[in-house]
Amino acid sequence: MRVRNVAVVGHNAAGKTSLVEALLYKSGAKDRLGRVEDGSSASDFSEAEKRRGMSIATSVLNVVWQDTHFNLLDTPGYADFVGEIRGALRAADSALVVVNATAGVAVGTERVWNTAEEFGLPRVVAITKLDREHASFFGALASVQDTLSPHAVAVFIPIGTESNFRGVIDLLSDKAYVYQNNKLEVSSIPEALAESARAQRTKLLEAIVETNEALLELYLADEPIEDAVLQQAFLDAVHHAEIFPVIPVSGTGVVGIEPLLDLMRGCLRAPEERRPVIGTDGSERECSLSASLSARVWRVAIDPFVGKVAYVRVWSGVLHAGDTVHNSHTDKDFKPAHVYTLVGKDLKEVPALEAGMIGAITKIPDLHTGDTICDPHNPIDFGQLELPEPITSIAIHAASRADEDKLGNAIGKLLEEDPTLHLVRNTETAESVLEGMGHTHLEVAVEKLGIMGVNVLASTPKIAYRETVRGTASAQGKHKKQSGGHGQYGDCWLRLEPSLEDFMFTSEVVGGTIPTKYIPSVEKGVEEARHHGVLGGFLVQNIKAVVYEGTYHDVDSSDMAFKQAGILAFRAAMEKAKPVLLEPIMLIKVRVPERFTGEILGDLNTRRARVQGMDPDGAVTTISAFVPLVEVQNYSPDLQSLTGGRGVYSLKFDHYADVPNSNTEKIIAARKLEIEAARA
Repeated sequence: MRVRNVAVVGHNAAGKTSLVEALLYKSGAKDRLGRVEDGSSASDFSEAEKRRGMSIATSVLNVVWQDTHFNLLDTPGYADFVGEIRGALRAADSALVVVNATAGVAVGTERVWNTAEEFGLPRVVAITKLDREHASFFGALASVQDTLSPHAVAVFIPIGTESNFRGVIDLLSDKAYVYQNNKLEVSSIPEALAESARAQRTKLLEAIVETNEALLELYLADEPIEDAVLQQAFLDAVHHAEIFPVIPVSGTGVVGIEPLLDLMRGCLRAPEERRPVIGTDGSERECSLSASLSARVWRVAIDPFVGKVAYVRVWSGVLHAGDTVHNSHTDKDFKPAHVYTLVGKDLKEVPALEAGMIGAITKIPDLHTGDTICDPHNPIDFGQLELPEPITSIAIHAASRADEDKLGNAIGKLLEEDPTLHLVRNTETAESVLEGMGHTHLEVAVEKLGIMGVNVLASTPKIAYRETVRGTASAQGKHKKQSGGHGQYGDCWLRLEPSLEDFMFTSEVVGGTIPTKYIPSVEKGVEEARHHGVLGGFLVQNIKAVVYEGTYHDVDSSDMAFKQAGILAFRAAMEKAKPVLLEPIMLIKVRVPERFTGEILGDLNTRRARVQGMDPDGAVTTISAFVPLVEVQNYSPDLQSLTGGRGVYSLKFDHYADVPNSNTEKIIAARKLEIEAARA
C-alpha cells in the first residue's frame, strides 16, 4: 500500500482538526463525525485540549483511501507550540495547509508556510469553512497568492457560497462533484459556472505549462496537449513545490472531502520520492528498505500509563522490535522491545517499522526529541531539531511542601516532553524560572504539572538588579571582640572604586601592617559582602577593592576576624562611594510587517527603549533596540495586540545600566519589604 505522511498545518481556528475529522469520517476510519466544540474529535483527546477547544500537541491519525495510507499529523495552530509544529513538518513528506475562507491567511499560516518552504515540502492548500457566513473562496485564494505564494493556483472551485456551498468543480477533469443528501454525485459543470470554470482552468493551465518548457512551447503555439501529459506535468510541478494546488472544502459540512483525498493521493509526495536525507557529516540515506537503518525522534510524550513515548520517523531501512540500534546523539546502543504505529491516542504494536513509516518506541529513557536512531555498524546523525529560544517566562513555586517534594520529577517530565520549555534556577532571586514561547504555552505547562499531581503558583519573575559605585571612597573596618580567653581582632582600611572588570581585589599593604596570611581573609570578606549591596541587598559589580592599611594583634587576630573586618570595610566604603542601582538591559529584535513599524517604535519609546536600527527585508522589518527587562517581561501579548499576531521577537541579555532615579526608590522600598517578609 502506498504511504503519504502529511502535516496538517495552519493558523489557530483555521479548521484543521475539523477537516481531519471529515477525512477520517469519509474514509471510513470513523463512523461518526467528531466535533472540536464537544471534545469528541480524534485529534484533541487530552483534557487540556478538550477544555481549551484547541490542539496543544501533534496527533497522528490514519486514513486509508483507495490504495493509499495517509499518516495525518494534526498540528497545533498557536505559534506557542512551535516545537510540535516543526517536529511534525520534519517528520512529514508534504503539508496540507488549511486557510479559513472567512479570514484569509493569518500569521500562523505564514509561519508554517515559511517552515515548510525551508524544509522543501510540497503543499496542498485547503480553503475551509466555505459554508460559513462571509466566506469567500476567491478572496481567500487572493490572500494565499499575495501572502504565501503566487504559485498557489485553484485546481477546484466551489459550487455555491456560504450556506449554499454544496460541491466543487475539478478544473483538470471538467467535472462537478455535487453533494445531494450527503451523497456525492458526479456531473457536468453547471451552466451558470461554466464561464468562471473556463477562466480558472486557463489560469491553471498557464501555471502548469510555465513549469515545463516543452509544454510552454506547445501552449504558446496553440498546439493541443494530451490530458495525460498535462496531468503528469502537474504532478511533477506539485512534487517539486513549483505549484501549490488549492481546493475549497468544508470540514464540518463534509463537502469537498473526497476530491481532497483524491488530490492528496494523486499529487502529494511518497516517502521514496524524497531526496536522500543528509547527515551532519554529509553522508546520505535514501528512503529504501534495503538501505541501512536511520530514523529520527521528532516528538516525545510522557504517558501516565505507558511512560515515555518517542515518536519516530523511519527514513531508511527497517526498525525491528528487539534489534540492537544506535543513538547517534548519546553514542549509546539500545534494544527496543516493542515498536508501534500510531492511531490518535492509541498505540498499535507491530513487528517492525519500515522506511517511510511513522511510529513509536516506548520505555527508552535516553531517547530525546531530535535524536537519530541508526544501524550501529553504519551510523549517521541528522543533527538536532532547530528550535527558537524562549521569549517569555514565569517564576514557579510549589504550592505546598508535598508539592515541592514532587516538583523536580514532574518538571523533568515536562522538559522531556517539550524541548522549547527551559527551566532556569536564578540564584540571585532564589527563583525557579520556567521559560517558554508565550503565555499560553506557559499556562498549559502549569496545567500539565497539575495533571501530574503537582500544584504550583506562578508569578512574574523578579528582576535580578545589581549595584555598583560611581565614586571612590575609603573606609575602615575593625572587628574587635573580647569575651574571655582569646579575643577577635581584625582591622583593615579599604578603598573602593569603579572598574571595568566585574570584580577586582588587590593589596597595597606595606610594612606588614596586615600580615600577608590575612590578606586572603580580607578578600573573602569583601567577596561575601558584595553579594549583598547597601542599597537593596543586590549583587555589586564593576568594582575594584584595594586593602592598603590595617593593624593586627599577635594573639587575637585570625582569618575569621579579618574576614569580618573586610565585610565591615566594604559596607562602609560603599556607602560613601556614590552607590547606584543597575538594571538588566536586553537586546530586543522585533520582526514585523513594514506597516507596523510606526506602532512598534512608538510602543518601544514608552518602554524606555533605545532603538539601534531598522533592517528592512522585503515586506517585513526587524527593529533592534536596547530595552530594560522590566519593561518587556509581558511583551508577548502586547506585541500580538499591536500587530494582530503578525509580530515576533527575540530577547537576549546585553548589559546592565543605571536605573533612573525616579524608579530607584520604589525598587529599594519593595526590596526592603521583601527582605523583611523573608525574615518574619
